[in-house]
Amino acid sequence: MKGLVCLLLLLETFVFVNGGLNENEISQQLSSEDRRQNPPQTDTLRAEASTDSQQYCHLCFPDIHAALRELTATVTEQKEINREQKENIRALETRLRDAEQAAEQQTISLEELKKKTDETSNLTLSQVEELRKENRDREIAFSAALMESGSGFVGPFTTEITLTYRNVFTNIGNAYNPITGVFTAPLRGAYMFRVSVFGHGGVTATADIVKNGEHVVIAHADQTQGELNSSNGVVLILEVGDVVYVRLWSGTRIYDNTNNLNTFSGFLLFPLREDELCRM
Repeated sequence: MKGLVCLLLLLETFVFVNGGLNENEISQQLSSEDRRQNPPQTDTLRAEASTDSQQYCHLCFPDIHAALRELTATVTEQKEINREQKENIRALETRLRDAEQAAEQQTISLEELKKKTDETSNLTLSQVEELRKENRDREIAFSAALMESGSGFVGPFTTEITLTYRNVFTNIGNAYNPITGVFTAPLRGAYMFRVSVFGHGGVTATADIVKNGEHVVIAHADQTQGELNSSNGVVLILEVGDVVYVRLWSGTRIYDNTNNLNTFSGFLLFPLREDELCRM
């Protein structure tokens, strides 16, 4: 603006000195000078700036939308991953609780086993020996034949006699006495006994199993000629000290030889407790 004022002053001076210019010449000079001083660059720059801005916005906004869509997809995916991780964590926690419960039960079982082991290890030598003795006491069995050697008749007698079976095959527990022919119960329990008799020559052979002096069962055979034999057996409940033996009836006889034709046998089936006897 200052330059324009100066220019006008110069022109006025020039007109004054040279006799003046016409009005058109002054306007042309002013327009020429104005274009020279203020060239039309501003509008061009503004147009170029507007075009660049439109191109920039055209290029930037699609990228922003794409980035937003990608970010949204990433967030959704991360949420799904977090949900799966939470489910896995809950499953692991459940498995951990189950494992802890199983470990606790195993610990209890081990403690019980250790307790039983300790109780067993605390058994004294005397207790162990007592258990062994008790098992040995339960091993009771015997079997014997009438004659140790030779052959011959036994009987007849005018009274009943106790037969003594001297040829002992088995006598586990030594409860049978081959000298007296009597079995004495060393243990309360159920026992099985069996007797067999043999004779020949037209005789009667009769023998019975006796418990504490009382007749129980009989083995009897009667034949006028040839050979005869009979056998019988019984299960008896015996208290400690009860006796069992075989008694030959009066007026009868039996025959024996190395074939062991007459036998007496017995064995413990199983021991009995006091309460079991009360129920019988």
